[in-house]
Amino acid sequence: MAKRFFLTIMVLATVMCVSTLNAQNSVAYVNTHEIINSLPDKTSATERLNTLSENYKKELQIMQNEYNKKYSDFITYQGTLAESIKLRRMQELTDLENRIQNFTKLAQQDIEEHEQQLLEPIKEKVKDAIKAVGIEQNFTVIYDLDDPGIVFVSPNAVDANQLVKSKLGVR
Repeated sequence: MAKRFFLTIMVLATVMCVSTLNAQNSVAYVNTHEIINSLPDKTSATERLNTLSENYKKELQIMQNEYNKKYSDFITYQGTLAESIKLRRMQELTDLENRIQNFTKLAQQDIEEHEQQLLEPIKEKVKDAIKAVGIEQNFTVIYDLDDPGIVFVSPNAVDANQLVKSKLGVR
């Protein structure tokens, strides 16, 4: 009878220890910024965005060079030009300034749209991996350290970054 009582106490103690460990590990954290930056998909997206940005910069430089030349010519020859030609050239400069401003605005919008198109699937993939890790590891909550609303992380919290990276197949 004493052995049976002792065995029951040991089983209960073991169950309580396991339950306590599981409760301690029910909160974890990740840093989605770090995870996303570790993905090859992110590197590829960044390269594509950089290429697009460089193409826009080159085109903008061509437009700027054209403006600078016309402006320089205007300043150099304005004293010898008829008033109607001066006005026409000033209008050309104004039109070119407007084109440069519009081009810059459209380029920024296009880059932002491409960035969203390229990064949204990556963010969704990470989000799905975090959910899968949370379910597999039986976490109650996983906080994202990249979210500025989080001001405290317990020293006992589990860093789930490596688990999510493993789920995504990266180191």
